Amino acid sequence: MKKILFVCIENSNRSQMAQAFARIHGNDKAEAFSAGSRPSGKINPKSVEAMRSLGYDLIQHYSKSLQEVPQEKFEYVVTMGCGDECPWIPAQHREDWEIPDPRNMEIDDFNKVRDLIEQKVIDLLKKI
Repeated sequence: MKKILFVCIENSNRSQMAQAFARIHGNDKAEAFSAGSRPSGKINPKSVEAMRSLGYDLIQHYSKSLQEVPQEKFEYVVTMGCGDECPWIPAQHREDWEIPDPRNMEIDDFNKVRDLIEQKVIDLLKKI
């Protein structure tokens, strides 16, 4: 099973949704983790609602730092538009997805970002 780490700044939106989609679509192919360079300590209620509308309960997740994920080599580390705020993490493959932070977006635009993340996760899983 391949290990994937999704990283954003707060670990409250993008990386949380990416981790959820990797769990939904990854089956037995991948083990997904998420973390933030400056975690907020909470999941954005908009993320919870956006994922609930697809049948996934994001309440089971929590916002965490990079120090709280397994300290091992990942197959993929995916950063999500956090630029210099995302530290280097050992991985066989690295990708940076320039995904806008949906935190303050209206729900329709928020859901467009959610859907973009889902498609990128599906594409990543096809590569593994």
